[in-house]
Amino acid sequence: MAGGEVSISLQEKELKAGQELHGRIAINYIGRWDSVVINSQIENATSDVFTYSMLNGKKVNYPYARLSIFRTELKGATTIDFVASTKHVPQSESSNVKFRVSLIQEHKEIFSDIAYIKVVK
Repeated sequence: MAGGEVSISLQEKELKAGQELHGRIAINYIGRWDSVVINSQIENATSDVFTYSMLNGKKVNYPYARLSIFRTELKGATTIDFVASTKHVPQSESSNVKFRVSLIQEHKEIFSDIAYIKVVK
């Protein structure tokens, strides 16, 4: 749904454990929404997650798969640049990772987009 009400793009198409992933979320929706949620899911890895280390140029340390950002925190910004990394090492040659971004209004998802990468050995 790139170019839609909300979109996510990832600079890298694959990375190794410890390498930085650079992503951008663009919010084009002009209606009401409360928060934007970034969720990462690593295939066949129940406890491994991506840790977010940078949000819009500010250092953060957020070691959870699901990151929620309130609209008020963005102070009118319509893009979110983030840097994340994982310590996940695939059991086979690679693991697929799904990043999903959602716009939330009154506890309901109103728009979303998905991007994929691979974590390789």
